[in-house]
Amino acid sequence: MKPKIISLFSGAGGIDYGFDKSGFETVFATDISKLFCETFKQNFPTSDIFCGDVRSVNFLKIKKKFKMIDGVVGGPPCPPFSKSRFYIKEKKRAMDDLDGKETIENYFRAIKEIKPKFYFFENVHGFIYKPHKSSLEYLKSISKKLGYKIFYKVINCANYGIPQTRERFICIGIKNSLRDFEFPIETHSLNPSSNQKKWVTAGNVLNDIDFDLPEDNNMIAGSKHSDLLKKIPPGENYLFFTKERGYSKPKFKWRSRYWSFLLKLSPNRPSWTIQASHSNNMGPFHWKNRFLRIQEIKRLQTFPDNFKILGNYKEQWRQIGNAVPPLLSSTIAKKIKKEYF
Repeated sequence: MKPKIISLFSGAGGIDYGFDKSGFETVFATDISKLFCETFKQNFPTSDIFCGDVRSVNFLKIKKKFKMIDGVVGGPPCPPFSKSRFYIKEKKRAMDDLDGKETIENYFRAIKEIKPKFYFFENVHGFIYKPHKSSLEYLKSISKKLGYKIFYKVINCANYGIPQTRERFICIGIKNSLRDFEFPIETHSLNPSSNQKKWVTAGNVLNDIDFDLPEDNNMIAGSKHSDLLKKIPPGENYLFFTKERGYSKPKFKWRSRYWSFLLKLSPNRPSWTIQASHSNNMGPFHWKNRFLRIQEIKRLQTFPDNFKILGNYKEQWRQIGNAVPPLLSSTIAKKIKKEYF
């Protein structure tokens, strides 16, 4: 019998797809977005899903229905912990943000009521930034109180064969009575050792579908800066047009914009982070100076081509960009299954 997990803040199901492919069964999922729930149903037709506020979920009832729940997985919404909150002064950060506080508290309410063997917690790298110290301290203290020892690290997804230098905070909680958890050995590197492979590049996963389509004429990126984007070499961004980079007639001041401004993929390196929000001038963009297609960002996030994503272009982008790459969750899920089941 497969170990059973429940999924919180499930989105399109990136974590769940990885766990299910590694021998687990997602028996229950929840998300507040109706569209996300519909996408989840398309890909996990046998799972129960509650579409609504996690605060109203009766976890004791779920535990009673499924008898034994082995794991809880999920990534509480990340905006309160993201780097962008350093620039948005009018919004509170981390546990001072009510949404951030309540989503994390309800994640651990599920742990308290279900008492699984393990939990998988994901968030942005910013979760462990010093100004967000209260969040990490809460995670440590509540885990200890509930009888779990924790093992966490910031993972660069490229080091596990994902064609994206996406950094994410991953925390694995294990019941005190079980052996310690060790993260899987990194399989890839920019400068690989004898037992590692080189990073998987954007070109490695996109080249076989890198052909021009008629609709590409409607996918020109950069908005009013589209002509500048064409001049930027693959793998560069707006900094190409700064004095510090040797541009004779600078267009921008050094570090005056977000890193992703006019950011262009290189086929010879992994993609930068695919973010949840789609923008006319915030990349990464294709090296052909257009927006990435949905199939392309699915591949950069390691979703299979046949994974169904509902909604319009921007809605699909958001669901894929929000997700944990299935290859990452699968790599960790396999280690959990091997050690504890």
